[in-house]
Amino acid sequence: MSDFILPDIGEGIVECELVKWLVSEGDVIEEDQPVAEVMTDKALVEIPAPYKGRVTRLYYKEGDTAKVHAPLFELVDESESGDQAPAAGSPEPAKAEPASEASPESATRPAASDDDATEDFILPDIGEGIVECEVVEWRVAEGDEIEEDQPVVDVMTDKAMVEITAPKAGRVTKLYHQQQAMARVHAPLFAFIPRDREEPDEPKAKAEPAAQLSTATASPVATASRQRVPASPAVRRLVREHELNLGDIPGSGKDGRVLKADVLAHIEEGPKPAQTQAPADDTQSVTIGSARRQPAREQEVRVEPIRGMKAAMAKSMVKSATTIPHFIYSEDIDVTDLLKLREQLKSEAEARGSRLTLMPFVMKAIALAVQEFPVLNSQLNDDVTEIRYLPQCNIGMAVDGKAGLMVPNIKGVESLSLLGIADEVARLTEAARSGRVSQEDLKGGTITISNIGALGGTYAAPIINAPEVAIVALGRTQKLPRFDANGQVVERAIMTVSWAGDHRIIDGGTIARFCNRWKGYLESPQTMLLHMG
Repeated sequence: MSDFILPDIGEGIVECELVKWLVSEGDVIEEDQPVAEVMTDKALVEIPAPYKGRVTRLYYKEGDTAKVHAPLFELVDESESGDQAPAAGSPEPAKAEPASEASPESATRPAASDDDATEDFILPDIGEGIVECEVVEWRVAEGDEIEEDQPVVDVMTDKAMVEITAPKAGRVTKLYHQQQAMARVHAPLFAFIPRDREEPDEPKAKAEPAAQLSTATASPVATASRQRVPASPAVRRLVREHELNLGDIPGSGKDGRVLKADVLAHIEEGPKPAQTQAPADDTQSVTIGSARRQPAREQEVRVEPIRGMKAAMAKSMVKSATTIPHFIYSEDIDVTDLLKLREQLKSEAEARGSRLTLMPFVMKAIALAVQEFPVLNSQLNDDVTEIRYLPQCNIGMAVDGKAGLMVPNIKGVESLSLLGIADEVARLTEAARSGRVSQEDLKGGTITISNIGALGGTYAAPIINAPEVAIVALGRTQKLPRFDANGQVVERAIMTVSWAGDHRIIDGGTIARFCNRWKGYLESPQTMLLHMG
């Protein structure tokens, strides 16, 4: 008998709400069986059983607040029972184990065909705290042959698009979810027959001709019914939110691709059939003299649910803005010499296959400056009693992608060359804009850059990307008049920047001195050579 201790369920999360118990006291549960659903400030998390056993006590009621690292429920290990010990050690049960090796959930799913050969693919953990995702696009149909590691389906979490691949070669027998449906982590996603089990011996082939014929004839139908309409994930989400059918919307893009404008036009045209009935009802018309005209059509309010990354961003920004006292510090940086240096190095970088923008210089200068002011590259604990100085400078960059705002980060900028940083900037920008950033690239950021100037802004008041303690917004670079050392007015390239610091541990003097050091590297970029390892 032992207590199940609620583990860490997210960075910085110390408590959560017990939303729903999925078991009762006295229930016998299997290993990895869902026991409870808890809600953090970021997501709904499903808590699985650590091993098979009998639940003897639930320490919280639904609606209570449960503490991380505190007992959640009491569990008696059923495997310690004397009655079960011989079975566990006997060879016969050991041979039977593969039939249920996928998970307890897969054992409860009816097999689509060939019960002894069919396996369920269980949707694995695809991100910290993520318990469900949207099925965006099936790459296969029921009856299709698949190869190991072949892409099977694209799913969308609240953070990124994830491509699910086949665990082994075989034949797909069942897709458990339709496109745009929500699939749960640790539950079956699709069923398939592995290729090494798909070739029955001769007697079995003769005994099951009907089943084989059914599969063969069903395959073309399934493929036809799943004819893919080309559209981006953002467009598919818009279609789902308005409860429309993507196949009913004519696409004006290449190869019939449905664009956002097509969806909005379809929404506008949708109510017209209902409006044609209005003239038949005299009470719906207005008479002026001998003329009759219809009243102006009432404009409808368009409602769009906040979901996915937008919902996640909304929650994190509210928490950051309301719990962290922000200190804003703005400055002008003369990047005239930096632009000249970049122009000199640009052709050589392109010859090596790299696109050299200002961003690698900005990031490298930050990584050098934080070595002198490490508090800018730190994190606070939840009780605000300790500062954690982080060994690496992992610089995040905010990218406005198809799926929403994403902040992937480049790991260990202090140890990378300018070309190495440039290659990472290009890779992560492309991944973010397509919505396919890996979870590893989204984790572990220590300081963030928001390049608002790319859209034309100058000064800003950025919100810190917690648990980080600082963020900078880069404004646009402008050619402005400045006085030189001889008092003459000259044209210089000026970039405006705005820093936000966590005022609990960063005071005005610290962020000003840090910004001066960073500014010095950018205004005299050759000085960075003295500090590069």
